[in-house]
Amino acid sequence: MHFHNVKFIVYDIEATCWEGRPPGMVQETLEIGACAMDRYGNIEGHFSRLIKPVIHPKMSHFCQRLLKIDQREVNRARDFKRVIQEFQDWVGVDENEYLLASWGDFDREQLMADCRLHRLEDYWLDEHIDLKKQYQEIKNLPKKRGLKSAVKHEGYQWEGEQHRALVDAQNTAKIFRGMIDMWRF
Repeated sequence: MHFHNVKFIVYDIEATCWEGRPPGMVQETLEIGACAMDRYGNIEGHFSRLIKPVIHPKMSHFCQRLLKIDQREVNRARDFKRVIQEFQDWVGVDENEYLLASWGDFDREQLMADCRLHRLEDYWLDEHIDLKKQYQEIKNLPKKRGLKSAVKHEGYQWEGEQHRALVDAQNTAKIFRGMIDMWRF
């Protein structure tokens, strides 16, 4: 990958959730938020969409409280197929060199599961780095660090409501930018 024109996409997803995750409950992507950055870490754009789940269209009370997402907003949202197509177009999957980056591997795994559920290709998720894992290695930490804690440890102020995809992506972007020369691609 040549980094002179690569686009970094620092993203985060929120998924349907339940208190104690009852067995057999399949999680689905509920929201995706992302920051597009150039190779110097300058933010060039944002993406933020809610997604209407198909298996469990009604969110649990736990999930509504945790994510502070209103059921009516979700009812009005587009489905995964439409939103993920918009996301791929925004990333420029077919015409740009890009690298997806998220705090942990959950986001990528969840998107892959949703691609399988909706019978969509997931090859575009291959160019991906797990910042949480790399951060642990770079900082030589005994265990992985949560996003909010890492933001604080790096001397940044957490901004916005935690557990909203764009807010989490924007806070991840601060760490990404601050350590841009250290990530392994």
